[in-house]
Amino acid sequence: MTKGGNPADGRASMAMKAGDIPTTRFGKTGIEVSVIAQGGARMDLHPDVQTAAAHVRVVYDLGVTYFDCARTYWDGRAEEAYGIGLEGIRQDVFLTTKTMKRTAKDAEQDMATSLRLLKTDYVDLWQVHSVQSRDDIDAILGPGGAIEAFEAAKKAGKCRFIGFTGHCDPEVHAALLKAYDGWDTVFMPVHAADHAYLSFEQTALPVAVERGVGVQAMKIFGKAFLLRSLNPTECLRYALSQPGVHVAVCGAGTRGQMEDNIRTTQNLRRMTPGEIADVRRRAIVGAGVHTGPTMEYWKKTT
Repeated sequence: MTKGGNPADGRASMAMKAGDIPTTRFGKTGIEVSVIAQGGARMDLHPDVQTAAAHVRVVYDLGVTYFDCARTYWDGRAEEAYGIGLEGIRQDVFLTTKTMKRTAKDAEQDMATSLRLLKTDYVDLWQVHSVQSRDDIDAILGPGGAIEAFEAAKKAGKCRFIGFTGHCDPEVHAALLKAYDGWDTVFMPVHAADHAYLSFEQTALPVAVERGVGVQAMKIFGKAFLLRSLNPTECLRYALSQPGVHVAVCGAGTRGQMEDNIRTTQNLRRMTPGEIADVRRRAIVGAGVHTGPTMEYWKKTT
């Protein structure tokens, strides 16, 4: 693939082999990362930390270089699994974590815990986790707010980049992107049913593109609801075909699931407008999938 562009821009088919995953320049961070990431939210699918850590190492051996985590995932055991699984190869990956804390003091304490469990002295990306409301924005950016800890951590070298995440309200995402110029990245839902209800693709993604931030896509399979009417390849192609999306975060729980995702990226081509329209239609009306809070329960109700 052509580096520095959208990961779905034209590329030749490639044979399946470890490490052979397309990369993309992650927005204004300027860092080259794999176009798919291992998500940490479903590390709890594994029976114990050691098994989860072994999965993390397998994913790395397959060529994935982007590892997503959070302080709250699996009550901290996800970070612990990453710390074990990435030991000795920390410098070779792009490692992220998040904090739910809204005050500088509490966020700073979370960072210390995250670094200890991840067995590192820095993360590549630290994110404010699950921003949901205007009150969250005020708390994060106000006096004594979490942003003070984020700026201090970046200055001290405890994180290279800062961002925020959320899946509740696209208007809040757009507002927070506009309210603070220091964001390097943003994490939001991008999937084939998003357009029908409180669309992040229509409201927040254009603001992210305008500001040049790195964009991570979540919920690409719609928490598996979309798999009633679409196949995983269609879901992943859709997310990586959206202008401005750099990385699709996949909660793969097995080697086979991640290998399937890798095969999709190796043969990825941008969806045509006709294909996008077809996938969106089937996402909404096919196989019992519904829009709004019935399916997208993670978004606010209106």
